[in-house]
Amino acid sequence: MALSRLKHGFDSRWERQTAVAAGRALRPAERQEVSGPVPDFAFAFMDCEFGGLDLEIHDITEIAVIVTDYRLAETVAREWKVRARPERVSAEAAAMSGYDPEVWEREAVSLRQALTELAGLLPQGKTVVPSGQNVRMDVQFLERGFESCGIPWPFDYHVIDLATLYYAWSGESVAALSLRQAATAAGLVKGPVPHRAMADARLTLETFRHYVGRLALRPPPDEPPPEPVPA
Repeated sequence: MALSRLKHGFDSRWERQTAVAAGRALRPAERQEVSGPVPDFAFAFMDCEFGGLDLEIHDITEIAVIVTDYRLAETVAREWKVRARPERVSAEAAAMSGYDPEVWEREAVSLRQALTELAGLLPQGKTVVPSGQNVRMDVQFLERGFESCGIPWPFDYHVIDLATLYYAWSGESVAALSLRQAATAAGLVKGPVPHRAMADARLTLETFRHYVGRLALRPPPDEPPPEPVPA
């Protein structure tokens, strides 16, 4: 729903699509043509690092979020090192995400503080949609964290996932649905992508802009789709 409303405000002309991809504000004349409730949406491009992938035995170690308006123009960004229990951070996850118990002891904040500050960043009166790469995993950990801290869930119940957008854009078989695959296909990176929360959140936003900016360029089919075959 959110993605369809995002695209509802733009026609198929390249100028409109590249405006979204660049995250620039629309000119006044363009803004007058945007109809419906699209401006009521905001997007929270987020990435979390974890001590592992099991909600029951691993902790969140890092949270990053980039909030955008409905045009994908950035409004605010923030990241937190989250105080995790070392026994709930696997060696593999620590090596992948750069978790260092000594650094986290000095710089990390409690999960409650991080989530309180995160909720405070979000625009009031907007439907804030969690967005990201495989963002359902982030949402599952964050939902558990908000619940355990007794803080109301501040996001919409929908999510927008880059993997789905990339798959829809590709129109063919893809080797993988990873952030690295999508960003490489977009020409935004070459080689490995480091696992750091803010770096991943920002690359996800840039890649998302790239594909949203190109979705409408594929011409519609000349013929209507075939009628469904009766069961």
